[in-house]
Amino acid sequence: MRLSVLIKHLEAYAPASYQEDYDNSGLLIGSPDQEVHAALVALDCTEQIIDEAILQDCNLIITHHPIVFKGLKKITGKTYVERVVLKAIRHNIALYAIHTNLDHVKNGVNGIICERLGLQNLKVLRPKNSLLKKLVTFCPTEYADKVREALFEAGAGHIGNYSDCSFNASGFGTFKGNEDTNAYAGEKGVQHHEPEIRIETVFVVQNERRILLALLESHPYEEVAYDIYALENKLETVGSGMIGWLDQEIDSKEFLRMVKERMDATVIRHTALLPKKIKKVAVCGGSGSFLLNDAIAAGADAFVTADFKYHEFFDAEGKLVIADIGHFESEQFTSDLLIDIIQEKFPNFAIRLTEHNTNPINYFI
Repeated sequence: MRLSVLIKHLEAYAPASYQEDYDNSGLLIGSPDQEVHAALVALDCTEQIIDEAILQDCNLIITHHPIVFKGLKKITGKTYVERVVLKAIRHNIALYAIHTNLDHVKNGVNGIICERLGLQNLKVLRPKNSLLKKLVTFCPTEYADKVREALFEAGAGHIGNYSDCSFNASGFGTFKGNEDTNAYAGEKGVQHHEPEIRIETVFVVQNERRILLALLESHPYEEVAYDIYALENKLETVGSGMIGWLDQEIDSKEFLRMVKERMDATVIRHTALLPKKIKKVAVCGGSGSFLLNDAIAAGADAFVTADFKYHEFFDAEGKLVIADIGHFESEQFTSDLLIDIIQEKFPNFAIRLTEHNTNPINYFI
């Protein structure tokens, strides 16, 4: 199939606009127009993964972590990143990464952790802002229903668990067309007063083009008046980390044993255990220390994540238990998630899970 078709499906699940500014998710090597016949999925793209793709005759590698993260000024093969890029290009293997945008969706990386830990009543720990916009438009009263329905079908009007959300107010618009117009109402050269409805509705940024097309196609005017405003409101279903509740509260030691087993962790670095039971749990796949204050503010009893530095453990201040299970360990089930996402839409597409463990950290036990 054409690579662009697969990318469109993946980014419908985890839109590229949801990634962090520092990230480099998306198509890293290859053309959206190229045909792909088989894909290899892994957490990281290493030389070993490239060799596996060649051996398995896969001309696409999909990973969580982007191999090209910072700008490359030279590609000489001096570093492992450069060698991966060179080998992928030589063998016509496309590389695609779906990183923080998959972290930020509710059924993404953190959702998998919550599922494995049995957490319920999930909420995003730190919702993202600047992902919402508001459309304001004006149309003849008799066309208001048609325009609203077109906007809703295009994806506008979703607020939390509600759809078809809009605000409407009556008024009148004025216009005077010149000799080149073919106006919906009124006479050329004469100012016209038309009863209109002001329609306001919100939408997520990635749907803007589709919503504007729906507006222009459903609206009767030659020149459609509309305004688009950027909103600072947080999108509660998208963002960093998640928090949820265990079915039953358990003591700290039992909780750590459960986390170690269900997350297949070799070791857990943790703060001092607390006398209180663990019931409310925050999670963040990968490096999550930046969310510690959010977890504390949300009333979490424990925070499961990775990559805490020595001094950052002190910042818990006895308010919760930090459970650092390791970066790879916290994200290792992401590859299975990606395969499920793809096979749900394309059950006959050849997709393989890597046989290699790409964790660069080893433990001497």
